[in-house]
Amino acid sequence: MRPLPEPKKRVPLRALLTQSFEHAPKTIALVFRSAPLGTSVLLALTIANAIVPLGIAYVGKRIIDAVVARDPQAGLRWVMTELACVAVLAACQQGTSYTRQVVGGRLGLDINLSILDKAVGLDLKDFEDPDYYDRLTKARREASSRPLSVVTRSFQLVQNTLSLLGYAALLLQFSGWAVGALLLAAIPATIAEMRFSNQAFRLRNWRSPESRKLMYLEYVLANDEHAKEVKLYELGPLLLGRYRELGETFFEQDTTLAAKSARWAYVLSLIATGTFYACYATMALAAVHGSLTLGNMTLGMVAFRQGQQSFQSLLGAFGGMYEDNLYMSNLFSFLDPPEVASSANGHAAVLDVPPIAEKGIRFEDVGFRYPGRDEWALRHVSVFIPAGQSLALVGQNGAGKTTFIKLLTRLYEPTEGRVLLDGKDLRAWNESELRRRVGVLFQDFAQYQLAARENIGFGSVKQLENGPQIDRAVERGGAVEVVSQLQEGLETPLGRWFTKGVELSGGQWQKIALARAFMREDADILILDEPTAALDAEAEHAVFVRFRELTKGKTSILISHRFPTVKMADRILVIEKGQVMEEGTHASLVEKGGRYAQLFALQAQGYLS
Repeated sequence: MRPLPEPKKRVPLRALLTQSFEHAPKTIALVFRSAPLGTSVLLALTIANAIVPLGIAYVGKRIIDAVVARDPQAGLRWVMTELACVAVLAACQQGTSYTRQVVGGRLGLDINLSILDKAVGLDLKDFEDPDYYDRLTKARREASSRPLSVVTRSFQLVQNTLSLLGYAALLLQFSGWAVGALLLAAIPATIAEMRFSNQAFRLRNWRSPESRKLMYLEYVLANDEHAKEVKLYELGPLLLGRYRELGETFFEQDTTLAAKSARWAYVLSLIATGTFYACYATMALAAVHGSLTLGNMTLGMVAFRQGQQSFQSLLGAFGGMYEDNLYMSNLFSFLDPPEVASSANGHAAVLDVPPIAEKGIRFEDVGFRYPGRDEWALRHVSVFIPAGQSLALVGQNGAGKTTFIKLLTRLYEPTEGRVLLDGKDLRAWNESELRRRVGVLFQDFAQYQLAARENIGFGSVKQLENGPQIDRAVERGGAVEVVSQLQEGLETPLGRWFTKGVELSGGQWQKIALARAFMREDADILILDEPTAALDAEAEHAVFVRFRELTKGKTSILISHRFPTVKMADRILVIEKGQVMEEGTHASLVEKGGRYAQLFALQAQGYLS
């Protein structure tokens, strides 16, 4: 675990106050868009919560004056008036609590939807970038509660300001210095609170990577996906130990900061307490000497105590606003649209190149590096795949085959060069139109903890309710036997996450995933990236025979390490260290005696031995 971050230069008070409201207008607008009626009601109730206590304080004075004057009728009248005021205040407080809960629920849902909507629109590179996950963690942390907190505190500022002005007006009839003491006594504690809020925010942001690691360890220890290996390899004690060590470190850091904050808060609160009792003593002595009536003394003490609390709440709201705005900066930095990249990267120039009159896929001197890495995953790849041709990619793990597919499907864009479809740069294609033309199944396909029908139908969302098309996909993917064994057929939940879910074997999951790929009947480019690794050689061969039959007249690309499958392709590319080393038919490559022939001989020897 890294040591705690070094303290930054002390933040000036003016900067603290400025930053407290930096995101407030934008946040209030966000909350109002989410719940306009609830926000308006909350504001009205906030104002009522500020005014009614002033009336209660004044009524309390009149009750005591009536007692001193021995006027039972007036005393009873003012007591009933206070009862009515208290009832109204209780209704306002309950209404505020209810409204805040309703607005908070609506707001939390809307903001989480906004975060997920932003995530859906991100590129694959963002999901494979650790920095992105840090930003997502920061954005999601308390994102559903902080915006409401900003609005609540903003309204508290209004409420406490109104209350403070009212109590100050009541105090002015006694002494101007009491008003000054009221305002000055709470300032030191508030400044300290704002500074500690800054430190807490910096600490949580700084340890975001470790926070993700803590969540990951929890996921591994409590998820069925890892349960077998955790048990078999006795990983539980090791991973639990790491979780405990990391969690204890977080606890120690938080406790240290909380203890420091509590010590300062206690010391500085004594200043406010001492000021109150000094004023208390002064007013009591004035009442003893007859210069202040008992009712006015009571009113003065209530006004000073409540005014002091209002001012402390006012300054506390400033401190809370500062902390809330720090977290809102994380949310808005994630949700705000990224800056439009300039044409300096050469993409604009590429798109200006006129289309080529051809049908098929062309890689034109393509090179690609994954973000944050220096080595090239692909380099100087120039290949043309005519429309309707079947192509197989061969190479060792890490050679660049899957990267080739990611560039073809525009999950990534080339670092250099370009990829064209039917003569037009992929970046010039409408993404939805491009996605409809391509059906692909990766080796790390998803296993959705949903019904079998959805696991298959997700291959073409618009046809999710098209029973005949789903049945055809099941047959083409070789999943008929798998579905027939499910107790509720296509309606059977798959996986163990939910009630009545049925877990499948690796081979059965792959057949379901293959059926999902075959849902795209309109796609004219079909890609299988080692999706049959969990099937035996005979089952894989049968899948690809069927695949070839179903893709006649379409462009098909497959990746496999099994040469009886590879040799069925019209053309084979051998990729080594990110470059195309050989290409041709199975027969021509074997006759050539190069890298392909060597790999083929090694696998054939393995079958014979």
